[in-house]
Amino acid sequence: QLVESGGGSVQPGGSLTLSCVVSGLTLDYYNIGWFRQAPGKEREGVLCIEITHDSPWCADSVRGRFTVSRDNAKSTVYLQMNSLKPEDTAIYYCAARWPHQTDYAQRPDEYEYWGQGTQVTVSS
Repeated sequence: QLVESGGGSVQPGGSLTLSCVVSGLTLDYYNIGWFRQAPGKEREGVLCIEITHDSPWCADSVRGRFTVSRDNAKSTVYLQMNSLKPEDTAIYYCAARWPHQTDYAQRPDEYEYWGQGTQVTVSS
């Protein structure tokens, strides 16, 4: 089970930190991807991947503004989002993937376990 939290409303330029608490899985064995789905749009490809035993990765579209980290002891993965823009408004999801074949899985259908999402709204 994955449970996201930390969403909310923030002004442009603000910051939020999302949390993804993982249970029922050994987090140390899994990569965790962060995705988002804006209103009326399909779920985007992965934003950032927290890669077990390797450096995290973020897509060009958010690199430099978003960072991802994990605390295996707390079974939690974090998405730190800075310099937020109105176009970042979406439901944000975390998802777990057993790291077979590649650590850089981009598509939502490559991830096995999903959280329910947390809403992020960026508006003045």
